Amino acid sequence: MLITLSGLPGSGTSTVARSVATRLGLDHLDGGTVFRSMAAERGVSLAEFARIAEADDSIDRALDDRLIERAQVGDVLLESRLAGWLATRAALRALRIWIHCDEVERARRVGGRDGHDADEALTHNQEREASERTRYLDFYDIDLQDLSIYDLVVDSTATAPEAIVDQIVEAAARCEA
Repeated sequence: MLITLSGLPGSGTSTVARSVATRLGLDHLDGGTVFRSMAAERGVSLAEFARIAEADDSIDRALDDRLIERAQVGDVLLESRLAGWLATRAALRALRIWIHCDEVERARRVGGRDGHDADEALTHNQEREASERTRYLDFYDIDLQDLSIYDLVVDSTATAPEAIVDQIVEAAARCEA
């Protein structure tokens, strides 16, 4: 089984992904972890690597290749902003999930996690999302606001992570049946 889990920063993808993978006995591969390992392989900081990636699409494409390579093996939950799109474009059978969350709530979560004021986190999130949206449109012709490829879109704004995990596990069971 292949499950892709995507969402914007602070939407709860990491929290949900860990629980879903555990409950379903799947490996969990987070695109952010792969990105950090690629930075380490080059011997540069994460911030520096991200700046390099903005101008060099080969970095994102190498990341994508690693994720797709693992997805093809199966029995994995892929967590990344583009995981659903990657599986779709590679014609892989997958349960594709997007977690939506109100931007103010996402900023509150990110601010709390990273030790920032919620307003500062909101500004940072908006800047990051604008950069990613431009990059994904330019590099891939993918609009992250297009949710048409997802099998399940859940809203984590006021829904507890365990309730979302339950929804995903139930959807996975229907896919396997």
